[in-house]
Amino acid sequence: MTNPLLQNTNAASSLALFDQIKPEHVAPAIKALLADAQKALDTVTADGFPANWLEISKVLDVATEKLGRAWGAVSHLNSVADNPELRAAYNESLPVITEFYTALGANEQLYAKYKAIDVKTLNAEQFQAHKNAVRNFVLSGAELQGAAKERFAEIQAIQAELSQKFSENALDATESFVYYAKIDELDGVPEDVLHTAKAAATKEGKDNLYKLTLKMPCYLPVMQFATSSALREVLYKANSTKASDQATFPTAEEAKKFDNSANIAQILALRHEEAVLLGFNNYAEASIATKMAKSPAEVIAFLRDLGQRARPFAEKDLTDMRAFAAEHLNLTNPQPWDWPYIGEKLKEARYSFSEQEVKQYFTAPKVLAGLFKIVETLFDVAIREDKAPVWNESVKFYRIERNAKLVGQFYLDPNARTGKRGGAWMDDVRARWLRPDTGVLQTPVAHLVCNFADGVDGKPALLTHDDVTTLFHECGHGLQHMLTTVNERDVSGISGVEWDAVELPSQFMENFCWEWDVLKHMTAHVDTGEPLPIALFDKMTAAKNFQSGLQTLRQIEFSLFDMLLHCEDNVKNKPDVMAMLTQVRSEVALIQPPAYSRTAHTFSHIFAGGYAAGYYSYKWAEVLSSDAYAAFEEARLTGDVDGTKTGRKYREAILESGGSRSAMDSFKAFRGREPTLDALLRHQGMA
Repeated sequence: MTNPLLQNTNAASSLALFDQIKPEHVAPAIKALLADAQKALDTVTADGFPANWLEISKVLDVATEKLGRAWGAVSHLNSVADNPELRAAYNESLPVITEFYTALGANEQLYAKYKAIDVKTLNAEQFQAHKNAVRNFVLSGAELQGAAKERFAEIQAIQAELSQKFSENALDATESFVYYAKIDELDGVPEDVLHTAKAAATKEGKDNLYKLTLKMPCYLPVMQFATSSALREVLYKANSTKASDQATFPTAEEAKKFDNSANIAQILALRHEEAVLLGFNNYAEASIATKMAKSPAEVIAFLRDLGQRARPFAEKDLTDMRAFAAEHLNLTNPQPWDWPYIGEKLKEARYSFSEQEVKQYFTAPKVLAGLFKIVETLFDVAIREDKAPVWNESVKFYRIERNAKLVGQFYLDPNARTGKRGGAWMDDVRARWLRPDTGVLQTPVAHLVCNFADGVDGKPALLTHDDVTTLFHECGHGLQHMLTTVNERDVSGISGVEWDAVELPSQFMENFCWEWDVLKHMTAHVDTGEPLPIALFDKMTAAKNFQSGLQTLRQIEFSLFDMLLHCEDNVKNKPDVMAMLTQVRSEVALIQPPAYSRTAHTFSHIFAGGYAAGYYSYKWAEVLSSDAYAAFEEARLTGDVDGTKTGRKYREAILESGGSRSAMDSFKAFRGREPTLDALLRHQGMA
């Protein structure tokens, strides 16, 4: 039988055979593809091979892209359909994959070939890709020699294993917790959550009980709506201690195997050692080398400045909550697990609506249709359902066309389930590329992944407004990847975009979730089919910036912790993660968590997700995205009511250019100037 990972992995129009891939296919396919890639590397680094961009690409890039697509399919399945057999197969191949790419990035002969390429022969896209490649060779240790080079490679291998283990622990710790509640503990919990929890418990033979978990579709509404502080405390403590030395579930002894404490310490120490080998003072400096920001100091100053601007608004948010809790909820000394409940009750009282009321109007099919409508209107495309092999029956596949010509395609995996890691993300499947081997234009494909609750009683899934915003956010990433017009793979779409600018298109799309002309087309009450009433929308708009001060400080807390942690010498001075977190919280946070809280132990963004010394990117890019969206607000006043003219300009300047030029150049091409903080502060009610 042909290995599905070796089929359809290098044609311009090919798609992974997700419905056929099994754990036993992984090792043989990766072994064969690695051999092909190594042969290609040996070919282009031979003395007689020309130092020519297209000739190198025709041999090496074609082979590594085929390998990358196959490994990408395995990695994706590991994230969305995890099981013991697949995890074992993934972990078996991870070291050899890491070893190959580490050696590739540090290959002196290949580095020499790239440096010998005559840049005058390159077009603008190739020039940018070449510039990035030379920089990346240096950052990948190509200029290291002897023992330093060997140690650098060893560090990459160990880090890959540690990051994977961190991610596995976070997932396993989340899935290991369960609390079977009685109905009298669940006062206030929304009906759809109760229904799902009851069905889950009944399936396990626990009639008359309700199965509560730490997955967000269950955890968050319980924290927001359950009237029982004792129940909220149980879930809060479990969530804030998972994957740490403080966890006690399923038992304290069992919890030890998910503890990420040692993984964090080793990851930090190895990152610092890697940075020093490359000539940097710390890992933060190494991380900034590929970003818009000029230095860690600039980032820290940016975060502290924004924190100072937000602090008065956050203090007022907290004062309001304390007063409301004392007067209306009989909570004179609120605990950390009480704040989400207090906040929701205050919002209901102040704005006369609840998230559960809003949720009834956001059925998943209607929201998706509304999202597609705004994308089609703004960016002059059509979105149609398409066919492709998928890994789960709930996954849909779509194509994007312009003038009946294929532009890109994407998989949408919206629902939470066992074996799927939490959160939401976009990932690339393949990039737009004018293939050097065939001369055929390869169109881009993306994954859009969320973790929404399933529908109940045969009804469609209901989304919170936050869920809707998340969907728009991930779609924004996908649009940058799929609407690019760049033909050079390494700078098309999201490739080559500075990490602290990559959130611009995603956060930009979130703004449309607050536009009446958009929302009225994407809402229908789950029972009556009626659209969202304008009166309810007005209440939502009035509440839009509810607690924006506290929310901003929360993001600054995460960002500052991440950056300062990676500025430390984490080799000589053993990293004291909790001491650093406590220091940052004392500077930034207004609400202090209990001593047992270990949220860093599941901070996958920085320990397993590519955001190390880069979590600040969310706030940094928010400045860019708010300023970009302000262009649409300004355009409405001058006649571009539906935003199509501005949408075209945005598409051409930001989305289509991808990483073919600096993010600042793209922004200036759109706005005609550099970004300012004004729009962000105004949009968040902190002007």
